[in-house]
Amino acid sequence: MLYKLFRSYINKTDPELAHKLAIKFIKNPLLSGCITSQTSYENLNQNLFNLKFVSPIGLAAGFDKNAEIYNYVNKLGFSFSEVGTVTPEPQLGNSMPRVFRLVDDRAIINRLGFPNDGMEIIKRRMKKNIPSGICGINIGPNKKNATLVDDYLLCFDEFFEIASYITVNISSPNTPDLRLQHEENKIIKLIEVIQQKRTEKNSLVPIFFKISPDLEESEIKNLCEIFLEKNIDGLILTNTTVKNKQNLISHFKFEEGGLSGSPLNVISNEIIKKFYKYVGGRIPIIGVGGVSNGKTAFEKIKSGASLLQLYTSIVYEGPFVANNINKELSYLIKENGYKSISDVVGVYCK
Repeated sequence: MLYKLFRSYINKTDPELAHKLAIKFIKNPLLSGCITSQTSYENLNQNLFNLKFVSPIGLAAGFDKNAEIYNYVNKLGFSFSEVGTVTPEPQLGNSMPRVFRLVDDRAIINRLGFPNDGMEIIKRRMKKNIPSGICGINIGPNKKNATLVDDYLLCFDEFFEIASYITVNISSPNTPDLRLQHEENKIIKLIEVIQQKRTEKNSLVPIFFKISPDLEESEIKNLCEIFLEKNIDGLILTNTTVKNKQNLISHFKFEEGGLSGSPLNVISNEIIKKFYKYVGGRIPIIGVGGVSNGKTAFEKIKSGASLLQLYTSIVYEGPFVANNINKELSYLIKENGYKSISDVVGVYCK
């Protein structure tokens, strides 16, 4: 009831103001009274990257940009969260308005451009409130340095000791030229310098790369060959898309920016299948895009994702969406004759 009243209010407000209110809501002690159970499902447990995930559902980067709620979301059913994207220097991002709700499409278009408090402030905030669970840090460059590697190294230096994993964001469509990092010579250099930095620090922190959905088959094949050769730890598939807007219903459909939510679901599943075809189980995949219930989660896992992340479905389904997905997904795994989630991963590709 508390959330229904809250949602009726925030859905009438500016999306960015609504997001700030949602952060406050999640941090509010009254939220605990709204949760009737925090059931654990044994068939959802996985051990990946030397980490124990009690469920596959994680909070995607972009929601907790400035490291405010990573220690609160576990009570909502998330087994991990991802802070950021964090850049070396604080930045305001792109001009407003820059977030648009496409309600009829169950989608969002954003052109935020990595607004965040910067790595030093966020690091201090996290040191005062050490993550109690699995918490990744998504790192990216300031706008002026989008095609360089130095900003990634600065952020890695700042967070490798506190992060459960580091995500290297090369795929946001809202920082000009950032997606050029997908090019062969650039991605090879980026992987090599970050892995070298990790070696220098005597760190074992897993490093993931977050990839665009707007890739051709030949680009995917080439990237997979590089990722396998360089033995990267994990892939996050996918970021938002700048394509496939013509069939949307909302009048916001042609706004510039990345599209997330329900329309991205099938697109990301196809990309996941293609990557899984080339990397198999050798590089675990974290699937993102359109996860909103047990069925969409089940489909993405069958496409090749071992873990999942969501963001937009919180807007449309509410903060308890992860708890609901866990319950539905556990049932679907049993109903379809599987013993555990690990048995489901990539069945469409086998």
